[in-house]
Amino acid sequence: MKDKRATQDRASLLADVAEMYYLEDKNQSEIAKAVGVTRSMISRMLTEARQGGIVEIRIRRAAKSDPDLELALVERFGLKDAFAVTAPAEGERLMRALGNAGAQMLKRYTASDMTLGLAWGTSISATVDAFETSEALPMRLVQLVGAMGVRNMEYDGHDLVSRLSEKVGGEAYYLNAPYVCKDEQMVASLLETKSIQETVKAGRKTDVALVGVGTTLPEYSSFYLAGYVSLQELKELRREGGIGDVCGLHFDIHGQPACEEFTRRLMTIRRKDLLSIPTRLGVAGGEGKVEAILGALRGGYVNVLVTDTATARKVLDLADEK
Repeated sequence: MKDKRATQDRASLLADVAEMYYLEDKNQSEIAKAVGVTRSMISRMLTEARQGGIVEIRIRRAAKSDPDLELALVERFGLKDAFAVTAPAEGERLMRALGNAGAQMLKRYTASDMTLGLAWGTSISATVDAFETSEALPMRLVQLVGAMGVRNMEYDGHDLVSRLSEKVGGEAYYLNAPYVCKDEQMVASLLETKSIQETVKAGRKTDVALVGVGTTLPEYSSFYLAGYVSLQELKELRREGGIGDVCGLHFDIHGQPACEEFTRRLMTIRRKDLLSIPTRLGVAGGEGKVEAILGALRGGYVNVLVTDTATARKVLDLADEK
């Protein structure tokens, strides 16, 4: 009991020191005097606070883009808009850059009294994290795909809708059902539920859809990495021509529908409903997403694209080849 209390007291002290330094702009000497320790101890305590997660430092870097690449994407695929952000090729820094760029692009298309639909995934999570507004935007936020489960809460559609609705002061519509269902009959049964019907109805009135682009390449597939399909099932989707998906709606390299039997097992927005949404903002990048992005653009699943410059060039090159 004493150890627990001592730990809590230490955490409280570290938080006090961090607040004085980061929020009250006091220097380390002033803090040392207030706390009754040496200046060198304050330095170590600030380090401990950062390493222990008491202090989190975020750097909001304005996303730099390549206007020439953006114009090439818009003209080649008939897009409404594009953002080609300068970013590292892979990893967390790429995802943060895509999220920052995605948030900037989303601001262009958000307004009060609109309906915003959200899919799921790491790029959408990064976009929601980066999105900031100085004023309330009373809008409707709709979950377009079912829940992925507690293993993936940070990029689950339910959690994303909740987080963004808190930021903008919007009304949330949740799709309280699993994303991947046992069979078509389970999907049909769930669609009889009143709350799900209300969310589906709201989804059909979506003005802007914020979506990611999935792939059937095993090392990059969120479906596979999250454990919702086996490697064998993923390979079967690819054999059926599915190279990518948006909201679980698979397509081939030419953007034509694929893997329809699998799609019918998903609790997701219908293909025709997604394609009728005026603004379909896709945030995706990285080596493993090139062919999937090309298919999404050709099929019209995305008409506003946020990606990185390296991926943008590869998408344009691949479009010339296939």
